[in-house]
Amino acid sequence: MGGLFQASACPGGLSLRGFVLTSDQEIELMNRAIALARRAEGQTSPNPMVGAVVVADGEIVGEGYHRKAGRAHAEIEALEAAGGRAKGATVYVSLEPCCVQGRTPPCTDALIQAGVASLAYAVRDPNPKVNGQGHRQLEEAGIDVRPGVCREEGVRLIQAFSKMTREGLPWVTAKFAMSLDGKIATRTGHSRWISSEESRRFSHELRQISDVIAVGAGTVTIDNPRLTTRLDISNPSHPLRVVVDSRGRAPIESEIFSSSLPGQTVLATTQRVDSGYAKQLESQGVEVWQLPADLNGRVDLVAMLRKIVDEEMLTVLVEGGSGLLGSFFERDLVDRAMISVAPKIIGGVDAPSPVGGLGIPVMGDALLFGEMDVEARGVDLWIRAEKPARETQSRSPVERSDRAEMSSED
Repeated sequence: MGGLFQASACPGGLSLRGFVLTSDQEIELMNRAIALARRAEGQTSPNPMVGAVVVADGEIVGEGYHRKAGRAHAEIEALEAAGGRAKGATVYVSLEPCCVQGRTPPCTDALIQAGVASLAYAVRDPNPKVNGQGHRQLEEAGIDVRPGVCREEGVRLIQAFSKMTREGLPWVTAKFAMSLDGKIATRTGHSRWISSEESRRFSHELRQISDVIAVGAGTVTIDNPRLTTRLDISNPSHPLRVVVDSRGRAPIESEIFSSSLPGQTVLATTQRVDSGYAKQLESQGVEVWQLPADLNGRVDLVAMLRKIVDEEMLTVLVEGGSGLLGSFFERDLVDRAMISVAPKIIGGVDAPSPVGGLGIPVMGDALLFGEMDVEARGVDLWIRAEKPARETQSRSPVERSDRAEMSSED
């Protein structure tokens, strides 16, 4: 997430005096490649973000990054910028170069033809069609190849692509705002606004770098959101808006179903939806996905996520409500939580909390998060917490979710 809780770069300084680069200088050059890659965050799906830097005679002579699927890969942009100076140069690229024909030709061929002398990359491409084959082709052509420079940062950069490749599922971020006492609204359901103006802007920055934003039918009914990206920039990116609604409860006149909104809205539903309701939404430009149902008759979230991957999207931002968030957590489908904590006390036993569902029976089953960061935005604190571990749970996440009684679509 470029600039949005961006992970610390691997350490090192850069001084390109002389032609022999130290390890610290190589680290800084790889950091540069990773920073270039992040310029296209949220724009490259279904491809990973990739950046590249070409160095000759102690100076950077070419840079590039992958901007969008179907456009030139990072290495090609960097080689074109370097021109003839690429011969005998060293290339720093955040991901192992591809060696297969896709929407664009293999990058390994271009690197070999350019006559580069050496190449360093951060992380191996998890695509089984590449996965070490690009490295091998370059070495067989006489290029010195060094993997693993800033490997940890490279892994973070492609985590959504890696998950899609490994599991066939997108990267899921659960986002919510709450008070100091863990409430998302008052006992009457009033929720605007818990968070500060700075936090609300940050929420739109999260949308800007997400492929999909998902909410439940209850959130649409109560809050009537638009879920567009409202930033003071030219051509903001509007994620695909997905309303998870197994029966068609959300009012047809809701803002999110308006044909005047930029971007696209989808109703993710089941065979239980009324055909007239679905046809009316389709006449308004809403796409309807009739998906399999889970044991409770609700939208099967795994089927929905696989559909999202089929549509060539890698990242999903789940914004609520508590029932939908609870269902995502119950099924172990959340990779990251982004939580805004406002310095307010709401109180009330009937005031809702962010994560609904059945919940755990004993503290030993609590979801444990790994890496965490905390950052201030205005008067609020934002917490980034990575994927929960579930090694000690007594039942599988799917089994636990199927026994839940609360709606997964609130």
